[in-house]
Amino acid sequence: MRKLVYSDKYEIDLGEHPFNTSKYRLLKEKLLSEGVAKARDFISPKAASAENVLLVHQADYLRKLKNLKLSSVEIFTLEMPISKDVVEAALIHCEGTELACKLALENMVGIHLGGGWHHAFPDHGEGFCVLNDMACAVRKLQTAGIQRVLIVDCDLHQGNGNAYIFRNDPNVFTFSIHQQHLYPLAKSKSDLDIGLEAGISDEKYLNSLESNVLQILDNFKPEFILYQAGADPYKEDRLGNLNLSIEGLQRRDEFIRDIAIKQDIPLGLTLGGGYAYKLEDTVQIHFNTVKVFLK
Repeated sequence: MRKLVYSDKYEIDLGEHPFNTSKYRLLKEKLLSEGVAKARDFISPKAASAENVLLVHQADYLRKLKNLKLSSVEIFTLEMPISKDVVEAALIHCEGTELACKLALENMVGIHLGGGWHHAFPDHGEGFCVLNDMACAVRKLQTAGIQRVLIVDCDLHQGNGNAYIFRNDPNVFTFSIHQQHLYPLAKSKSDLDIGLEAGISDEKYLNSLESNVLQILDNFKPEFILYQAGADPYKEDRLGNLNLSIEGLQRRDEFIRDIAIKQDIPLGLTLGGGYAYKLEDTVQIHFNTVKVFLK
């Protein structure tokens, strides 16, 4: 049984906010109740060290976070309240994604029941993303000798923080497939962006994903895949207008799993966003993703 990276501290009180962090606990409970995982399968990460966070983020920003000294403009850009619990959770998410990537190097797949904070920039957070766990994990992989890393970002929103951070790094390929006319309105340029129109169906989405990812694999030949499996392209997500079904999202995950297995590429998984009108739908989508990558 593969290990699952998870922390109880991911659940924090944000008040009236579209990001319901109880999804993490509910996902763990569902994995246990349906017999997909056992209590011993979960690994709890600690907070990331300053050394690892500073592989991506500026020291002044990290200092302001730890001292809860963000300006009103920085908090407005982050779009969520800042507190000791929020900062601690962000640091644990960073360590969690790094740990999942380490597990992937050992077992071909590493699963993080969290992470995916792709909007965070070196000097500030954006769009609910305090720290960029994905970028920190990639930089840590590079220090371990992994050269070519492919980020496959299937969140509803473009991974602008990742695109900016790796804009001058030829050894990291950033691919983002997302709703185009949606947050972030000022998008950074990924190595390949697929901006989709509202209302796109399962088949058109999957055809675009598959053709582009296969071409990237042929040309870039990554040594590692970091996969952002957002639940928010779902048709009932309150923040978007794509028209993907729960079944379509599972097919998306199965495609990414199958190509990683076929080409013998280690894969680290983050869950990213999910803001369905019914919280149980978000939990079900994440549950399906985890189950796919446990096979």
